[in-house]
Amino acid sequence: MTFNDLLESIGGVGNFQILHTFVLLLPTCVVFSHNVLQIFTVAVPGHHCRLPPDANWTGSANGTSGLSERGLLLVSIPLDGNSQPEKCWRYASPQWRLLQTNTTAANITQEHTVPCTEGWTYDHSVFSSTIVTEWNLVCDQRPMRQVAQTIYMAGMMLGAVTFGSLADRYGRPPLLTWSYLQMALAGTCVAFLPSFISYCFFRFLCGMAFSGIAINTNCLLLEWMPMRGRTAAVTLLGFSFSVSQLILAGVAYGIRDWRWLQFAFSAPFFLFFLFSWLLQESARWLIINGKSQVALRNLRRVERVNGKTTAGCALTQEVLKSHMKAEMLAKRSSHSAVDLVRTPVIRRITCLLALAWFSMGFAYYGVGMDLQKFGFSIYLVQACFGAIDIPAKLVGTAAMILIGRRSVQSVAPILAGLMILINLFIPEEMQIVHTMLSALSKGCLAVALTCAHLYSAELYPTEIRQTGMGFVSMNGRVGSMVSPLVLMIGEYVASLPPLIYGFVAVLAGIGACFLMETRNHHLPDTIEGVENRMKQKPLLEKNLDSEQMALSQQEDHTCQDHFLTGYKARENIRIHPVTVTATVTKITQQDNNSETRSNFPCQFQ
Repeated sequence: MTFNDLLESIGGVGNFQILHTFVLLLPTCVVFSHNVLQIFTVAVPGHHCRLPPDANWTGSANGTSGLSERGLLLVSIPLDGNSQPEKCWRYASPQWRLLQTNTTAANITQEHTVPCTEGWTYDHSVFSSTIVTEWNLVCDQRPMRQVAQTIYMAGMMLGAVTFGSLADRYGRPPLLTWSYLQMALAGTCVAFLPSFISYCFFRFLCGMAFSGIAINTNCLLLEWMPMRGRTAAVTLLGFSFSVSQLILAGVAYGIRDWRWLQFAFSAPFFLFFLFSWLLQESARWLIINGKSQVALRNLRRVERVNGKTTAGCALTQEVLKSHMKAEMLAKRSSHSAVDLVRTPVIRRITCLLALAWFSMGFAYYGVGMDLQKFGFSIYLVQACFGAIDIPAKLVGTAAMILIGRRSVQSVAPILAGLMILINLFIPEEMQIVHTMLSALSKGCLAVALTCAHLYSAELYPTEIRQTGMGFVSMNGRVGSMVSPLVLMIGEYVASLPPLIYGFVAVLAGIGACFLMETRNHHLPDTIEGVENRMKQKPLLEKNLDSEQMALSQQEDHTCQDHFLTGYKARENIRIHPVTVTATVTKITQQDNNSETRSNFPCQFQ
C-alpha cells in the first residue's frame, strides 16, 4: 500500500482537491504578470531631444515664429536611417536653411550635433507614463532597462533557493503565506517610491516572492493530488500563467500609467494573504517529518470534505505508518542541498534538470520580453502570446498523458529552438511571419516549462522535493536573468541574440532525453526510493543471473527445469520496491513410488 492508495481511499480527486486547487491557482492568475510586467512599465515610447527654451529655437528671432512643429523639428533634430527624428542627438544650432525646398542635411556633419542635454520629449499617445519617461532611461541610459529586469530575475533566483529549502524544513503553507505578504508589500512600494534605486530594490523582493509562490504552489498541488490527477493539476497551473498574460494585456490597455499598473497587480495579494491561512499542510511532509498526529487530523478533514465519512474510523496513525513504512525507515534525520548530488541517480537528475531549466528560462524570456520589435500594437501582441499558450498546453497535456513526460520535455524545446533559428532567415518585411514563428516558439517553450514543473516534482522525492525544485528553479532564474543582458548585444549585432536563444533551447531538449520516465509512477518519498527505481531493472537481471548460476551447479537437472518454470512465472509480476522470497520445490520420484521433496529459496525484486 502506498500513500497514493491512502489518498484514493479518502476520496481521490474529490471536493477537497478541487477546492484546494482553485485556492492555489487563483493567485497564480495574477502573479505571473509580474514576470512580464516590464513589457509595459519599461516600454520605450517615441522620443527626441527636448529643444532649448530660448528664442533662437522658437523661431522668433528669425521671423519664423509661426513655424509648424514638423518644421521646427526639421531644423532642430537630424533624421535617422528611417527618416525619423534622431533620438539622442540634436543640432547645435537651428539649421534654418533646411526649410528651403532644395536643401538637404547631407552636408551637415557630426560636428554640428550635440547630445540631448535638456532632456527628451516623449510621445504619450500609447503610454502615459513608464519608468523610461520618468527617469529618462534612453540613449546612454537605455541598458538600465535590461538591468532592472535582470535584478528582478536575480530576486527570483535567490527566492528559489531560499524559499525552497525553508519549505522543506518548516512546511509549505507558512512560506506560501509569507510570499503572498511579501509580494503585496514590495509591489506596493515599487508603485509609489520615487527613485530608480528603490524601484530595483523592491522589484528584487517581488522576484523573491514570485519564486516562493510558484514553488510552494506546485508542491502543494502535487502532494495532495492522487497520481491520476497530477497531470491535470499541473496543466491547470500552466493555464493560469497563460490567463495571467491575457489579464495583463487587458489591464495594461486600460491603465497606461506604470505606477497604477504596478499597484493593480500587487494589491490583490493582500487578499490572497488573508485566505492563505485556510491551506492545509501536505500530509506527506508531515508524516515524513514525524508529525503523524497533525497529518491524521488533516487527512480526516479531507475525508469529511470529500464525503468519505465511513472511512474515518479506519484512519489511524497505524494506518498512516503502514502506508509510509518504507519511507519512514529510509528517512534520514536531516537533509540539505548536498543531497542533490550525494547519490548517483539524484545527481544525474539534478544536473540534467538544471540544464533544462536554465535553457528554457533563458530562451523563454528572450523571446517573450521585447514585443515592441514586431511593429504591431504591443497590447495585441501580448494577448496573442498569451492566447497561443492555451492550445499549445492542451496538446502538451495530451502528450504528457499518452506519450510521457520525457518525450514532451525533449521535443517541445527542440521545436522552439528550431523555430527561433528559422526566424533568422525570414526577411524583415514579413513581420506577420516573424510574429507567428515567435509566438509558436514561445508556446512550445511554455509547454516545456509546464511539463518541467510536473516532471521535476515527480523526479525528486518528498524529503528533498522543495530543495530540488528550488535548485532547478534557481537555474531557470539564472537563465532568465542572463536573457535580458543578451538582448543588449542586439544593439550591436541584431542576429546574435536569436541565434543564442535558439541554440540553447535545442540544448535543453537534448539534455532531457537522458532523464527517466515518470508517467504512471507514484510520487517518490525518499532518496532511496528514487535510487531503487532507477536501479530496479539492473538489480532484477543481476539477481536472476545469480540464481541461474547457483542452480546450474546442482547435479540434478530437474531443479533447473523447476527454476526456469518459476522464472517465467515471475516475469509477469510487478512488485516495487519490495524484495520477495520464493521457494522452488524439486520433486523426485523413487523406485518404490515414493517422493522426495527438496526446497530451494531464492530472492528477487
